[in-house]
Amino acid sequence: MFTPEFFILAIMTIVGISTPILLAGLGELVAEKAGVLNLGVEGMMLIGAIAGFATTVFTGSPWLGMAAAAIAGAASSLIFGFLVLALNSNQVATGLALTIFGTGVSSLIGTAFVGRIVAPFGSIFPPELARDAIWKVVFGYSPIVYFAFVMVALVAWFLKSTRAGLILRAVGENDLSAHSIGYSVIGVRYAAIAFGGAMAGIGGAYFSLVITPMWAERMTAGRGWIALALVVFAAWRAPRLLVGAYFFGVLVYLELFAKAAGVSILPSQFWAAMPYLMTVVVLTLISMRDRVGLNAPACLGKPFLPAT
Repeated sequence: MFTPEFFILAIMTIVGISTPILLAGLGELVAEKAGVLNLGVEGMMLIGAIAGFATTVFTGSPWLGMAAAAIAGAASSLIFGFLVLALNSNQVATGLALTIFGTGVSSLIGTAFVGRIVAPFGSIFPPELARDAIWKVVFGYSPIVYFAFVMVALVAWFLKSTRAGLILRAVGENDLSAHSIGYSVIGVRYAAIAFGGAMAGIGGAYFSLVITPMWAERMTAGRGWIALALVVFAAWRAPRLLVGAYFFGVLVYLELFAKAAGVSILPSQFWAAMPYLMTVVVLTLISMRDRVGLNAPACLGKPFLPAT
């Protein structure tokens, strides 16, 4: 049973499960490092999923579909950004409203695309490499998987080694000090929110264009909430987020394998409830960050109120 082919399939399945969580988590990590808590990740993923799918249906190009998903995700995130940055609305409530909005909009638009299928991405490597049983583990994925790996490295480098990353982290740690020395706190946060929305949109489109190249209502299945939780458990560090996403992928795969073998490690109700349980845990930890020693950005979730 445990043949080389079995392990190859297992690895590729885990990578497929983990990639959209990783993409959405990276975007949320950057937004939170700037001091903005956006609970609308699930909604932005769904908006990206339907935007990417619809664009691919009309154009025949999954690359244009991914671009449309990124734009749609960023646009929806900027609605959130305007409400919390310009109008100082509550970030938690506004993020939840964005998820409800994204769920409703994607369901409404998606009714016209039920049953439609799209052509998947082609390989960026020579087909001979992907056909080999061993090299398939390295070269047999969608281009978006490799994009996710590149983005992990870029986000880690940006936050740690660039001046722009230092400014973004300064805005998240002490917005008033950053403002006092001339940095645009609002501008930095808008940019971080837009990046987070674009990454969430791409993560959502991964479901509709890669995992199952067809449209299904609420196809992200709560993965946006998992991405949100992983940012906290990764202590706002991109490499740890990568490890956390793949750890979750392993857990999901083990459950799928157990069901295929006729047993169940955990009841299905647990997996259905887990995204929402993780959300409660995350909000609890953030609210108690000073008491539990959580290494969260100091201004996370707090409105920017400059002295007048």
